[in-house]
Amino acid sequence: MPTSDDAVFAEIVVDTDSPDETQQLARRLGEALLPGHFVALIGPLGAGKTAFVQGLAAGLKVEGAVTSPTFVLMRLHRGDTPLCHVDAYRLPDASAVEELGLEDWRDDCVIAMEWADTVPEALPRERIEVVLSYRGEGRRIRLRGIGREPAAIVQEMEHYAHTGD
Repeated sequence: MPTSDDAVFAEIVVDTDSPDETQQLARRLGEALLPGHFVALIGPLGAGKTAFVQGLAAGLKVEGAVTSPTFVLMRLHRGDTPLCHVDAYRLPDASAVEELGLEDWRDDCVIAMEWADTVPEALPRERIEVVLSYRGEGRRIRLRGIGREPAAIVQEMEHYAHTGD
């Protein structure tokens, strides 16, 4: 049954001209995230999903290098706010997401899932969607906050989107 939070939605679009700019945007988002937040990354191969997660990790003050979990499916990165980095590309369906045990980590870390659009039924109702697409040599990044808290975070990002600070 839908709740009033289902109707809460915010969206901004940011164009970046380099991987560094993409990571800076993601770092800023990461600084606003708390354990329990879910970030669903969507975009074609090479659009910058992993680079975006690297920026999130910097904002969360995660320790060590962040690389794509394509073949291991999930990596847990420790830091000030732990990051659970998931790659859904090789998962056959939503039941495979359940088998990863993400619910066990949900309250303890930020979950960032690449290729989230391949398992839409496994996504939580409240989430931040990051849709990356090509824009010449740069990227167009659409941030969507779905639910009360995610929408508030995306609205906070609007200032950064227009000023870069």
